[in-house]
Amino acid sequence: MEIGADDASKYLVESGKEIAYILRAIMHKGERITAHFNQGNDLILTTIIDVSLEDDWVILDYGASEALNRKLLDAHKIIFITSQDKVRVQFSSNHVEKVSYEGRPAFKIRLPDSLIKLQRREYFRLTTPISKPLACVFPLEGGDNAHLTIVDISIGGVGVMNPPKGFQFEIGKTYQGCYFVLPDLGTIVATLQIRNAFEITMKNGAHAMRAGCMFVNLPGTMQSMIQRYIIKLERERRAFQMDHE
Repeated sequence: MEIGADDASKYLVESGKEIAYILRAIMHKGERITAHFNQGNDLILTTIIDVSLEDDWVILDYGASEALNRKLLDAHKIIFITSQDKVRVQFSSNHVEKVSYEGRPAFKIRLPDSLIKLQRREYFRLTTPISKPLACVFPLEGGDNAHLTIVDISIGGVGVMNPPKGFQFEIGKTYQGCYFVLPDLGTIVATLQIRNAFEITMKNGAHAMRAGCMFVNLPGTMQSMIQRYIIKLERERRAFQMDHE
């Protein structure tokens, strides 16, 4: 799946009423939520207890580990990942507080300003900026490196193109120690497997090879970093569109 900037908005929900509806549906189904924090180094499993659109809050079940609970309460960026009817839902919060809800401890966050809900059972994939392309380094045998341009990205993998001369996309081949830098966030280090490869025709008529690569056992730390990059980039694009309407 490829999603351009014009298509990405259908995955970003910004209506408070719709966000509350989605979160209530998740609550009624009892879906588990994974809260990633501390730059993805820690996580807590929780569930939604209550949602209030009028009062602008969401109540979440308190964690089993008090040590992790304290870390979460001190965290400044939390990524929540869950699902609604097997469709992935992701949202974030900059602050979690401890409250007493119906006589027991609970977490409270503001109702998210936005969330990402996939319309298909796959990862949200975002086209990367052409003006500031990301470059992924593939370590090769013999100590050399191949630098490829990342054209789209998701928590599940990346699309790459412009392989150097002599580099062949071999479907099924795995490359360990691949890495690329996400601006202002950090470096992703991952194992990538080539899943598909095909030739495309550019707007200028030139031909180029492109491949879809899947992350193999990507750590939660890296997943959270990619998610923050996707949310940041999509918000920047929407702000740019609004400024130029």
